[in-house]
Amino acid sequence: MNASRDKRRDKRPARGPQAADGRRQAAREEPPVKRPLTRRPGPLPAETLPLILEVEPGADYALLDSGSGRKLEQYGPYVIERPEGQAIWQPALPPAEWARADAVFTGDTDEEGMGRWRFPREPLGETWPMKHDGIDYLGRFTSFRHVGVFPEQGSHWSHMEDLIRKAGRPVKVLNLFGYTGLASLVAARAGAEVTHVDASKKAIGWARENQQLARLADKPIRWICEDAMKFVEREERRGNRYDIILFDPPAYGRGPKGEVWQLFDDLPVMADICREILTPKPLAVVLTAYSIRASFFAIHALMRDTFAGMGGEVQSGELVIREKSAGRALSTSLFSRWVAG
Repeated sequence: MNASRDKRRDKRPARGPQAADGRRQAAREEPPVKRPLTRRPGPLPAETLPLILEVEPGADYALLDSGSGRKLEQYGPYVIERPEGQAIWQPALPPAEWARADAVFTGDTDEEGMGRWRFPREPLGETWPMKHDGIDYLGRFTSFRHVGVFPEQGSHWSHMEDLIRKAGRPVKVLNLFGYTGLASLVAARAGAEVTHVDASKKAIGWARENQQLARLADKPIRWICEDAMKFVEREERRGNRYDIILFDPPAYGRGPKGEVWQLFDDLPVMADICREILTPKPLAVVLTAYSIRASFFAIHALMRDTFAGMGGEVQSGELVIREKSAGRALSTSLFSRWVAG
């Protein structure tokens, strides 16, 4: 699936092969065979919930203010205003502070829809230099209102980095739906061998560029442009195994060959395969879910069932960003992670 969190709602019908007269024939595809799932035996892992992981304002990123369906953020040198449906309160900063924005996302405000950027102060280039915990990368103004990094994920990255450094052995990390590669770079810097999978050629190119900017070109990262489900199915058949798996799937997505991803239909299968491709001494599996109408209890129950009999603990809750202006917490996503005992 497209691993960038563009989450395009591409509802155009698939185009079939072209006939001799130039007309398009209807696409004929065999429906995929569903992987049979059975409930795993054994006791459920211990649980911690709700766990709220916060990102505080920092020098490289800060949520400056939010409210009235918008959020005002500092990304490196730029102040950026974007839609935020969960900000149902009123802004704390005066309008004059919001008017300082260097870039404002306008147009289609749907999470999945395309839009455009407006630059009230001066025209800006498509990219600009950014930094996360000493790792250089590029911010980018995309037509899907994202800018190439999801700061709330920093909590997971720090946790993963700590696991890698304390393992005392070689660690293999699989980053599914890897987008622009910040998680992969953090893992590689910590000493892991990383496999990064994303269905978007553009995202893979951007991630490779970030690797060069971060001066981590010598680190072992495999950049793979492929449908995430097909990739893990193949890894299971080949017997390839990983110590840490991150998967951050969209609610809906399409793979490079038209593969369709529906989170509630396909997530249980992917979680099951992720269990199968863990090493005998795994460290963690981290699932993040954006833009879904569900409680974290749903993915918490799925992860506990999936890792039944393996011990450890499933920790679930929300990722939030702490606002600089009034100290409010803006929830960005649900998560559930299994951590080995």
